Amino acid sequence: MIEGTITLGFDPGLATTGYGVVQASDRGWVAIDGGIISTPHGTSRPERLLDIYHEARELIDRHHPVGIAIEEIFFATNARTAMLTAETRGVLLMATQGLPVRGYTPLQVKKRITGYGKARKQQVQAMIKELLGLSEMPRPDDMADGLALALCYLFDLQGVNKEEHAYL
Repeated sequence: MIEGTITLGFDPGLATTGYGVVQASDRGWVAIDGGIISTPHGTSRPERLLDIYHEARELIDRHHPVGIAIEEIFFATNARTAMLTAETRGVLLMATQGLPVRGYTPLQVKKRITGYGKARKQQVQAMIKELLGLSEMPRPDDMADGLALALCYLFDLQGVNKEEHAYL
């Protein structure tokens, strides 16, 4: 792993998209940014998606990641929620504009971060806190998921899965 390598992770959602930016350092990994992109419920869906696109582009332009991880849609019982999440993922994919992108399911993220694919959110957050040397648990959950996704990408760059474009 080259010191200074930066990855960006997105946990897509129309109302709240979480993000995390992680950088490899000589001492491991460091969270350099994280938060949420929120869109108001009263705004039209196209406007909300455009806001997500612009904020994602701003993050990409600010941090210059070598790659981006975006959470995959998992089977959901609510088809409407799944469709809104899929639309958000599409907007995030457009925002990457040629950067390498990797997709991870929630199960893959949990397995890479904790070693157990069915870990609870609190377990994942505790491992993120430990891995990134944070003083407290990463919150909100959407931001913690963004950080976990960025870490997954860095783990893959260090391991056997070094393909540049490995959209899973």
